[in-house]
Amino acid sequence: MRPSETNRSGEPYESEEQEPPSGADPGSPAWELLLPAASAPARARGRSLQAALREAVRAGRLAPGTRLPSSRDLAADLGVSRGLITEAYEQLTAEGYLRSGRGAGTWVGGAVRAASPRARDLAPRLPGARADFVPGTPDLSLFPRAAWAAAQRGVLAELPHHDLGYPDPRGLPRLRTALAELLARRRGVVADPERILVVSGVAQATTLLGFALHARGLTAVGAENPGSPQHDALYAAAGVATVPVPLDDEGLAIGPLRDSGVRSVVVTPAHQFPTGIAYSARRRAELLDWARSVDGFVLEDDYDGDFRYDRAPVGALQGLDPERVAYAGSVSKSLAPGLRLGWLLVPEALADEVIERKRTMDLGHPTLDQALFARFVERGDYDRQLRRCQRAYRDRRDTLVAALEEHFPGSAVSGIAAGLHVIATLPLRYGPEKHFLARVADAGVMVRPLEDYAHATADIGGSKDVRLVLGYAHLSPTRIRAGVRLMAEAVRG
Repeated sequence: MRPSETNRSGEPYESEEQEPPSGADPGSPAWELLLPAASAPARARGRSLQAALREAVRAGRLAPGTRLPSSRDLAADLGVSRGLITEAYEQLTAEGYLRSGRGAGTWVGGAVRAASPRARDLAPRLPGARADFVPGTPDLSLFPRAAWAAAQRGVLAELPHHDLGYPDPRGLPRLRTALAELLARRRGVVADPERILVVSGVAQATTLLGFALHARGLTAVGAENPGSPQHDALYAAAGVATVPVPLDDEGLAIGPLRDSGVRSVVVTPAHQFPTGIAYSARRRAELLDWARSVDGFVLEDDYDGDFRYDRAPVGALQGLDPERVAYAGSVSKSLAPGLRLGWLLVPEALADEVIERKRTMDLGHPTLDQALFARFVERGDYDRQLRRCQRAYRDRRDTLVAALEEHFPGSAVSGIAAGLHVIATLPLRYGPEKHFLARVADAGVMVRPLEDYAHATADIGGSKDVRLVLGYAHLSPTRIRAGVRLMAEAVRG
């Protein structure tokens, strides 16, 4: 045996047929990666060694083809029993991280690819903005942490063990009952707890309805134009195409709706997004007459129906005909979108398909979250949160309107006093719109024009005015005033 074929202790390798690693010290540096694991408590040492060795292979610190020291040699270097090393080698060989053969030593396998160095955050962000008026975001600092934590403690103390099993796909009866009372009282819906589903926000509600429509042979749905940009992708995921239908001053235009040939339509009647109008009583009645005449459905997205500042909110369309209107809402604007918590009220004709689709999609919403929100509603905490948000958002809307009047004389704000955004039309002298948008963007101010919410083929007025959809709920009054001033300085500079 050649002297080079010994380990650091001067002993031969476990098999005389083994060869020392090419281009490296036979006592591989692998042990240096394992030192922290080797000092773990005795009970956890074996698992820690396996995890550290596995991670070293995944991360590429031990490259494919690298030969590892013998179990005796590595055990001596680390000061652990040889059995722990043998067990680690055997376990990782079984998993495919290592390979070995009788008399051939142990090597890093070639099946493993280096893991990504870090997890990316794909949450929507607008980096670098000095002022962000992009609509759709509530003020997350208003989230009621203390009340939410108290509700969580209460739920964990009282929740029966069996409620931690797979839930009814519609949701916990306790929450569906609480939601039925809340929505009937605040939004005027006809709320049968048996036909309420707890969902992961309006997005999941929309997709579930899309699947239910597709199952009935309805492969197209009408959509407001301009309207929410999310509807197209959500319905497309269920195999349902969206057909743009224009608006007039009262809401969705009924003539074009009839001409479109669709038998279902998604609408935002309490506060149309993005134009900010509320559907007239006449248009609501005409829309329901249309649905009955084509044996179709109206899909009501009540995304911010609780936030009306000049009068009581208009009740939901669903209350007029619960067998023709599916109703969806969520806590995304009132609490936080990250909770992924919403509700869907379905007509009887769609209920079975929607419930079964919900069951196969995710086996139901998390029970702890449901029980927590039920308690939050039952104890009046949700009503208090809504009042708190209404006060804050009304003040911010008033601040935005006043700042526009001060810095952009002659501008006009359209739509009802509601929701989390306004439509601001600036005079011709601030245009053309393309140049306005470029200059405010260069100044670090993020805004969206109304045309961003229209289908590419649509004409939403043809005016040369600058028409902006300005979100304000997530901005303090100070930041609103500063942001409008920055816009004005950008276009005048």
